[in-house]
Formats: sequence, C-alpha cells, structure tokens
Amino acid sequence: MKHIDIRITGRVQGVSFRATTKAVADQMGVRGLVRNEKDGSLYIEAEGDDVLLEVFLEWCHEGSDRSIIENVNVTEGVLKNYQNFEIVKK
Repeated sequence: MKHIDIRITGRVQGVSFRATTKAVADQMGVRGLVRNEKDGSLYIEAEGDDVLLEVFLEWCHEGSDRSIIENVNVTEGVLKNYQNFEIVKK
C-alpha cells in the first residue's frame, strides 16, 4: 500500500469530475478523497497498491467526459489508511 497526493489543473470543476473520480476509485478499490480547491484545481489523496494507483493515475490524465486536463502533479505522501473513497465538500 502506498499514498499519493494528486493535484489536477485545467477545466476540472463543474464537469462532474469529483463524482466520476469517486465512481472510478470505488470500482478499482482505491481509497482516499477528492475535493475542489479555491484556485480551481482538484485535489486527490489516493491509497492502494502500486498497480492500482498506476491505473488510477492513467485515468486522472483523461478525467471525466467534459473535463480538460492541463496538468497532473503527483507526490508521495504518508499512508493514512483510508477505509473508503469520499468526496469532501469545502
């Protein structure tokens, strides 16, 4: 298990990105959270094994149907042992 923090920029708010991210994460067994940031970006914390996270990251580069991905920044973080994947509303 490992933990990654993902920041996605582009047209990622108001395009069902969070809901689609949750659906994809739930389907894959990835745990963590997703939330919109005030600067218009999207922030994701994801936990899973290396293979799962690699496939999840590939999806993050594609995004939801109406999104336009400009940049995906990934950093490794400390494992938080999430039990599920949730949408956090600020």
